Amino acid sequence: MNVVVTEDLTKIYNAGMKKGGITALDGLSLAIGQPEIFGLLGPNGAGKTTLLKVLLGITRISAGSATIVGLPPDNPASRRKVGYLPENHRFPPHLSGLGLLEFTGRLYGLRRNVIDSRAGSLLDMVDMDKWANTKITKYSKGMQQRIGLAQAMMSDPEILFLDEPTDGVDPVGKTEIRKVLQKIRDEGKSILLNSHLLSEVESVADRVGILSRGKLIKTGSVDELTSRESQFEIEAEFGNKLFEIPAEVGKKISLSMNRLIVELKDEKQVNWIIDHLRLKKINIRAVKPIKISLEQSFIETVTEREVDQS
Repeated sequence: MNVVVTEDLTKIYNAGMKKGGITALDGLSLAIGQPEIFGLLGPNGAGKTTLLKVLLGITRISAGSATIVGLPPDNPASRRKVGYLPENHRFPPHLSGLGLLEFTGRLYGLRRNVIDSRAGSLLDMVDMDKWANTKITKYSKGMQQRIGLAQAMMSDPEILFLDEPTDGVDPVGKTEIRKVLQKIRDEGKSILLNSHLLSEVESVADRVGILSRGKLIKTGSVDELTSRESQFEIEAEFGNKLFEIPAEVGKKISLSMNRLIVELKDEKQVNWIIDHLRLKKINIRAVKPIKISLEQSFIETVTEREVDQS
């Protein structure tokens, strides 16, 4: 099941005298499944915030379509399916953590017994039950973010929209929030995670989408986006033996006594490498694709896009 679907989604802002306006989203087609954590990446001005505004019904679609659990964003009922934690949230300072959850529940029109039950279980889930009656003004940044996640879950939504949930949080707090996100996903919910902290997205996201100039230019799992296409590291007992690769297969990047790095014309050619190592009676210990960081993959993808557009 896809909880969020966009098809050829376009948003053009009126720019006064500028002919044609400003295109913030340009034919964006995206599907977010359930359950999964989908990380949304992109440089400033890529359209990440506009996408959230469109899905939340804050701004109108210029062309194309979008649905949340089958409902268009301009249908108020769609918002009951969504929990939202903005980047710069401002919770009422006079409220305690428990008071915030109760207030949120009343805004959603929940019955008192439902509010009490949900608040108790959510405080436990985000490990804030010990500070339930402490005022929010006394919370650390990490505690504020965790209670923010709890309030976003009060309506039992199908999907959470989280905008920079770990920004400004210390390493321990980031680890705690990461565990909460995984708990939410394991309970069958989906999360759209908008963050510029690529290491955080890499550690928690099931899939990632990269936006550039309003276009979705790449999507895939973290493994798919961080694998060097057709580059492999082979650990084997080469010793002083030579090993050459025909040009039609690929090229040898480096060779040492116990490691070979190759770049192949086709990743299936790794079978040719394995077969010929065995023919030479070279003992193979491991064959693995070469990985890069999500940050490096993101930079290369966006840079290539900018070059193509220039």
